[in-house]
Amino acid sequence: MAYLEAKPPASARQRGALVLLHAFPVNARMWEPQLAMAERGWRVVAPQFRGFDSAGQVRVGPAPATTMDDYAGDVIDLLDALHVHDAVVCGLSMGGYVAFAMLRLAARYVQGLVLADTRPQADTPEAAEGRRKMIQQVAEGGAAAIADEMIARLLGDTTRRTRPDVVERVRGLILSNGADAIAGALHAMMTRPDSTDLLASIHIPTLIVAGSEDAVTPPAVAEEMQRKIAGSELAIVESAGHLSNLERSDAFNASLARFLDHRV
Repeated sequence: MAYLEAKPPASARQRGALVLLHAFPVNARMWEPQLAMAERGWRVVAPQFRGFDSAGQVRVGPAPATTMDDYAGDVIDLLDALHVHDAVVCGLSMGGYVAFAMLRLAARYVQGLVLADTRPQADTPEAAEGRRKMIQQVAEGGAAAIADEMIARLLGDTTRRTRPDVVERVRGLILSNGADAIAGALHAMMTRPDSTDLLASIHIPTLIVAGSEDAVTPPAVAEEMQRKIAGSELAIVESAGHLSNLERSDAFNASLARFLDHRV
């Protein structure tokens, strides 16, 4: 499994592993602003889900994933290969769904949890139908067929009006992904189980993050999760949409650092 990694300097106090699970339909490079957590003593690992960031390449390795358990199993195998026995797991959007799958499959690997711009509920029938239509769009036109639609959903109004650099960055991340990987992720999302009942069983340090302008998983969704996970914390990233870590990396990193320093 491909991954990005940043190791802490030898002079830093070694804090453990921080695993960053990426959103749809971008890839692990969305986490580049968070690799700076290595300077605080964390070994930062950002796994690349199957087939992502491989547009135009000949596919090698396993077939595209079709379930969240596929992604979670890949991450667990990677942690074993890296000799990481436990980690703080941070999942944004689809990455949050993978984090829930890891908790179901192998909770011992998760010593702390960050759920960013995500939700525990399964897809509604209407949402699943939307994903089926998107699978068809991708089959006919590749990642480019959904780029504009997804950018409008992923980024907040403030970002789209004032941060053309971020808009183009996200467009590039989307276009770098192969159609098979995108279709596999859509299928995995539309068939994922509901994780709402899992929330009450989470008894590890947990941070919930939401962009104030997130239209996909609004702050109200994050607030509901915060109420259902005992002892969890909530951070709202102002002037950010669904990709809060990219839109306001300064505020996102500050909230993440505060959590890692004081709760983990």
